[in-house]
Amino acid sequence: MNEIDPITGLPKELFDIKDIEKEQEKIKVRVMQRRFGKVVTIISGFQEQDRAKEMGKALKKKLACGGTVRGTEIELQGDHKSKVKEILRQNGYKEEHIDA
Repeated sequence: MNEIDPITGLPKELFDIKDIEKEQEKIKVRVMQRRFGKVVTIISGFQEQDRAKEMGKALKKKLACGGTVRGTEIELQGDHKSKVKEILRQNGYKEEHIDA
């Protein structure tokens, strides 16, 4: 049986709200140098903590690096600015909304 969305009255199969939310988020990617010369890539701008955790896990796996998720901010070890932008684009984020 098809589930009906209570807000729109349409079947839930027709659209995925998460994809719509991804397109509206403004993601900011920056590189910082920490103590002892360590470089960290910071990705911020996620609206939900769960989405940041999910994306952080995917980024760490694809880039083969360590990192952490603090709230709605992802920290990756190393300089991955150009690669992160491409991976975010592949995961449904609009290129115009990614500030790298």
